[in-house]
Amino acid sequence: MLISGIQKFTMLDFPEHTSAIVFTPGCNMRCGYCHNKEFVLPEELKKISKSFISEDAVFNFLKERKGLLDGLVISGGEPTIQKDLKNFIIKVREIGFKIKLDTNGANFDVLKDLIDSNLLDYVAMDVKTSFSAYNELVGNYIDIENIKSSIEFLKKNYVEYEFRTTFLKEIHTENIIEEMKEILNGGKRYFLQSFRPANVLDSKFVKFSPFTKEELQNLRGEFSKSIQSVNVR
Repeated sequence: MLISGIQKFTMLDFPEHTSAIVFTPGCNMRCGYCHNKEFVLPEELKKISKSFISEDAVFNFLKERKGLLDGLVISGGEPTIQKDLKNFIIKVREIGFKIKLDTNGANFDVLKDLIDSNLLDYVAMDVKTSFSAYNELVGNYIDIENIKSSIEFLKKNYVEYEFRTTFLKEIHTENIIEEMKEILNGGKRYFLQSFRPANVLDSKFVKFSPFTKEELQNLRGEFSKSIQSVNVR
């Protein structure tokens, strides 16, 4: 599997677990506010391709950290576009690590297969916006039905999960937020994230506006009416 970067330690990214993070290159979306453009855009990936990390190097690192770390977070880019993701996860679990997957949910069949195969311990899915506005925001690279299926499948609680959204005032209007309440109704865990207007994929988003802490807390109260646990990051 292609691995474009590694963070050797985190206590924040895998709930209740110490972990490392590996990043995979490439993505099937083009969200203008993305902060990981170096792992998304082909021209940026080309610049760092010589520094990609081998699977063996990751496995050796994990073997050295066994007993010190609990899990491995697989993030991106979008990990589910990696054809050998499943085999990579199997090997990591054989070493003795739990797995958290960060995904945009656009490859439902891959996500479902990993969960059905009991290969994931936690899933964090980014829910970008309302279904009606999805393609305009992320590009016409995805089938919205896959996004819907991933959300509904995760709601069945076959695996621990969270939904999360990065909020921008110019994107997440009152009508969009009302639609998102319906989409996420009955969810278990939801995190509202503040937009940071820097190092973004599309330079026009530098001028976009984040919600204030107070505004996010107000949104938290609204979403809490239909979601079990809602918090602000």
